Amino acid sequence: MTVYQAKDFSHLIGVPGLSQGLLENHFKLYEGYVKNVNQLVELFKTLATDSPEYAELKRRFGWEWNGVRLHELYFGNMTANPLSADEFSLYKKIVEDFGSYENWEKDFRGTGAIRGIGWVILYFDPRANQLFNVWINEHDFGHLAGCIPLLVFDVFEHAYMLDYGVNRSDYITTFMKLIHWNEISRRFDEQQA
Repeated sequence: MTVYQAKDFSHLIGVPGLSQGLLENHFKLYEGYVKNVNQLVELFKTLATDSPEYAELKRRFGWEWNGVRLHELYFGNMTANPLSADEFSLYKKIVEDFGSYENWEKDFRGTGAIRGIGWVILYFDPRANQLFNVWINEHDFGHLAGCIPLLVFDVFEHAYMLDYGVNRSDYITTFMKLIHWNEISRRFDEQQA
C-alpha cells in the first residue's frame, strides 16, 4: 500500500539557470525518497519491535522522511517568475531580525557556501519570534526543534553539479533569483495567524 505520493514539480522545467536534465535527475532522487518512506512504513508493520532490523530501520526513517519533505519544500520555494521579497510580510521580519535584507542575504549565501553537503534553511522560531539561517549537514541532523522551515535550499552536489560543476557560488546566485517569495511568506504568515 502506498501511503505517500510524489508531488509533480515538472512546472520548474525551464526555470532560468537549472537545466532540464538536472531537474529531472533531482525529481527522480526525490521520488526515491518517497518510495523508501512507503517501503519503511510497510516494513515496520512486519518486524518485531525488539529486532535489530527494526531498530536500524527506525534510525533510517528520519533520513528518508526528511529527504521527502525537504525536497518538497525546496522545489516548492522556487519559481520561474519570482516577485521581489519586499512585497511580502516576511521582508519586514527579515529586516527586523538581520538589520537589513542585505545582511540576511549575505548570511544565507555564506551559510550555503559552507564546505560539505547539506541544506540551508531559513527557520522561524515561533516561540521566540526569531528567524535563523541554519546549516543542516544531513537530512536528519541539525534541525531546530519547534522551528518552522520557511526557505529550504539544497546544497548537496546532486542539486547543482550537472550544471555548475564545483562552482557552488553560481548555483547559489541562480537559486537566489528563483526564490518564490510569495510561497515563503505564506509559510511565515501561517505562523502569525
